[in-house]
Amino acid sequence: MKINIYYGGRGLIDDPTLVVINKMQAVLEELHVEVERFNLYEQKNSITTLPQSLKSADGIILATTVEWHGIGGFMTQFLDACWLYGDKEKISKIYMCPIVMSTTYGEREGKLDLTVAWEILGGLPCSGICGYISDSSVFERSENYNTIIEKKAENMYRTINQKLESLPASNQAVKKMVSINKNIDLTPQESEQLSVYASDEGFVSTTKEDLQELTSMFRDMMGYEDEENDSQEEYIKDFKEHFTPQSGVNAVYRMMIEGKKKPLIIEINGPRSNYYYGNVEEADVDVTISREILDDIVYARMTFQRAFMGGMIKIKGDFKMLRALDQLFTFMEEDQYV
Repeated sequence: MKINIYYGGRGLIDDPTLVVINKMQAVLEELHVEVERFNLYEQKNSITTLPQSLKSADGIILATTVEWHGIGGFMTQFLDACWLYGDKEKISKIYMCPIVMSTTYGEREGKLDLTVAWEILGGLPCSGICGYISDSSVFERSENYNTIIEKKAENMYRTINQKLESLPASNQAVKKMVSINKNIDLTPQESEQLSVYASDEGFVSTTKEDLQELTSMFRDMMGYEDEENDSQEEYIKDFKEHFTPQSGVNAVYRMMIEGKKKPLIIEINGPRSNYYYGNVEEADVDVTISREILDDIVYARMTFQRAFMGGMIKIKGDFKMLRALDQLFTFMEEDQYV
């Protein structure tokens, strides 16, 4: 028999969930059960590949800690990966024991959340453990608590060993009637391979670039021209009309706008300015921006500084020159600035 433990907490020393799963692991190993633990916080960049580890498991423990609200992001990502890439046929034969400790509030809701999620995936639920523990040292002082944990581990072993059945759950019936599977039909092997690719950031980035290149190539082959997007004058008039020279400012801005084949080059040399779509060998500031955000800026609903602070644009280069953009191009009146 093999049982996998998936721990979704942050690995803090005083995390009460760690005490519980350590105790359960010790009891299961005494019963000659093979136990393998996966700390999701250590594998956060490869969580999408973890459903593959379910293949050899007869049962699993989903353990997490409610620190302020809900079961936490790592556990949610793992369950999402099981839904997207997991072998549902294999999952339907796996028993799951939920363990949720809370240092604030919501341990019962967290335990129920894990149980419902596993049932929707098609898996088999076991009786779990939940509790409010403000200080993990309480386990050292209470033999009764340790006995409860030991009994839960023994019950899980007995349930898996005897393959005990549970009554049907309503969420399974509802799922069959109303759920719509939007996924492409894939074999478990293909799903596994897809999960590996999905966790490879380099592969995803390269694929996106290839798709953009192919899209551009086919647009050119078909002779398609989007007059609005590819207009060589778009935005140039807006920048010209709102240009306010600043003493001592000399800079070259290269602005990559979503949907444009070439960047907008803005050259500032004191009181003079020049604008065109093309390229330059070097720029003081590279700006990557969507059309929506740029429209918000030129229509005085946003500033470059606010957009950058809000993570809506990407900047490379001299950040002093970035701050100068809102002074060089006064799309907003002074009383609009906060």
